[in-house]
Amino acid sequence: MKLARTIRLDESDDNVFESPASAGEWAISGGFEFSNWSEDDLTGKARQAFSNGWLSLESFGRATFVAVAPITEAEYEALTQTLAQYFVDHYGAPDIEAALPVAKDELDHMQSMCEDHEDNTLLMVSRSLNESGIHESYRFNSPQGASLETFAVHGSVD
Repeated sequence: MKLARTIRLDESDDNVFESPASAGEWAISGGFEFSNWSEDDLTGKARQAFSNGWLSLESFGRATFVAVAPITEAEYEALTQTLAQYFVDHYGAPDIEAALPVAKDELDHMQSMCEDHEDNTLLMVSRSLNESGIHESYRFNSPQGASLETFAVHGSVD
């Protein structure tokens, strides 16, 4: 089973996102956060989060890049619970039971996007706002030469 972890190729995320994610956090697209946005909301750091930011599932910060990484079933289930609780705490879901199917759908979407890619494949998201809503597109760069571990840490070094 695979999902994506945030990576930091440099310190630019600290400058472009209001709340940057740390390297190694599990991540999903997080496009749902922008579902009620209009052009008026797309200014400054919020515009960058909308345009190119992945949502981490630990700090709920944003990252420009994520990379495919293996995940255990237990980690996946814990992330589903965490995201469901986030929906309750920040989006008014009535309770965790109501939020769990939506959280699972978000994680399943990301997992299906990652499953057919090699570990360390770099993923980028691009969003635009049009009359019918938000359009998301994804780009993938397969690992070549040096492993991404040369440049980014995918988790704890403990």
